Amino acid sequence: MPVGYWRRPVRVASASPTLPLGWRRRLALAASIAFLALDTQARALAGDVIGIPEIYVTQSRDTLLDIARDHDIGYVEIRAANPGIDPWLPGAGKVLTLPSQHVLPDAPRRGIVINLPDMRLYYYPPKGEPRSFPIGIGDEGWETPVGRTEIVDKRVHPVWVPTKSEHEEDPDLPPSIGPGPDNPMGDYALYLGWTGYAIHGTNKPYSIGRRDSHGCIRLYPRDIEWLYRAVAVGTRVTVVNQPIKIGWSAGELYLEVHPTQADADSLETEGVPRSSEAADADGLVTKAAGEDVARVDWYTVHLAELRRDGVAVQITRPVPY
Repeated sequence: MPVGYWRRPVRVASASPTLPLGWRRRLALAASIAFLALDTQARALAGDVIGIPEIYVTQSRDTLLDIARDHDIGYVEIRAANPGIDPWLPGAGKVLTLPSQHVLPDAPRRGIVINLPDMRLYYYPPKGEPRSFPIGIGDEGWETPVGRTEIVDKRVHPVWVPTKSEHEEDPDLPPSIGPGPDNPMGDYALYLGWTGYAIHGTNKPYSIGRRDSHGCIRLYPRDIEWLYRAVAVGTRVTVVNQPIKIGWSAGELYLEVHPTQADADSLETEGVPRSSEAADADGLVTKAAGEDVARVDWYTVHLAELRRDGVAVQITRPVPY
């Protein structure tokens, strides 16, 4: 088991009442420890890591799509973190890992930063802690571009005008679709300096955490409403492609390895990556660790490289007191 992962406070998001009494007691104890430590943990995790680990105990009617939406997680994220779990019938009493902790991307911490491999948007407000939201991004052939732009316009109840490529894909599309349940842009849109691209809501919430758009960035309805109110025209937007993220928090080094975008497509449909080849994070780990490289737990590093499950793990051994 990776060093330090289960030693950190873990929030129990939900527990099924059908679990045996012994399991319920263990989960209640874990939850109590987590909630008592939340304030300390929040202060300690200032730096390159946001959020804390969570687990979720499934109930009989759960699906991974519903769990992901309820906990602000993308679909591929939850499938990658829980291999072998049936997305439609996970069954009651399954203990799921919720990837609710994130290493911040290696990019200027200003405005909006989007990292395509983990399909998440990171917002850095002028004051306060950064926020992160799951997103849907461009499908193969309509990839979301990498680079820097800014928000040039904001609109409530936007009108969707299909692009030429969308008309070619579906000739029956109308010239435009106004506000309402049929509008794929949802209720809020932040238009980017790149012509034809926007950060917007969706009328298909279960597309979040997938490569399913023609390049635009989609958010859950509640997330885009919050972001719309928080950002202004002129906010900088940076899009990066970083399947491996590494950073420090509270004196410990964390590693987060994501599947490639091709593997994400396979995870979505089959629950497993297309490729079994391990990622190579050794060089980044060595560089980031610096003088603390002797504290690196290389077993945990290589396990994360092999799994590529998007779960942030601590890869340094704590300094003995």
